[in-house]
Amino acid sequence: MTEWGISTAVTVPRRPLVVPLRPILRHHLVHSRLMGLLLAACPDGLEVLSAPADVVLADDTVLQPDLLVLLAADLSRHRLASPPLLAVDVTSLRAPPLDLRVRRARYQEAGVPSYWVVDPEALRLRAWALRGRSYDEVADVAAGQEWRSDLPFPVTVRPADLGE
Repeated sequence: MTEWGISTAVTVPRRPLVVPLRPILRHHLVHSRLMGLLLAACPDGLEVLSAPADVVLADDTVLQPDLLVLLAADLSRHRLASPPLLAVDVTSLRAPPLDLRVRRARYQEAGVPSYWVVDPEALRLRAWALRGRSYDEVADVAAGQEWRSDLPFPVTVRPADLGE
């Protein structure tokens, strides 16, 4: 790596390499509105970041969630000092199941306390929280419903408000 954290070579990982398709415009709308919601609720001492932000989970695992929440103290000059408190992927829940399972498993292995997937087409949110060493699904929220999360901070999400 260079001084700026930019690799001059590409290494093929031992694990599956998943390259997502370019997002649709609705993805950007949902992403922007959810980021605004998280920023408005974010307490001092935490930060909300948007992709692209590399989350290095292991020597062979780097993910870029659409949104992430981390301790402000964990920011360093080039990369996150530890896994985020929350990782959010804005993607269709009809995406290839392997991709969502692999991402969720990687976050779980790294000890990310909370993981959300927001489907911009169905306006549906699913959330998992780390209990011990594994994720439990804590929410499956349809467009007409709302959910109050306490992780990583209190925030109420109404999926319909993210895309309508």
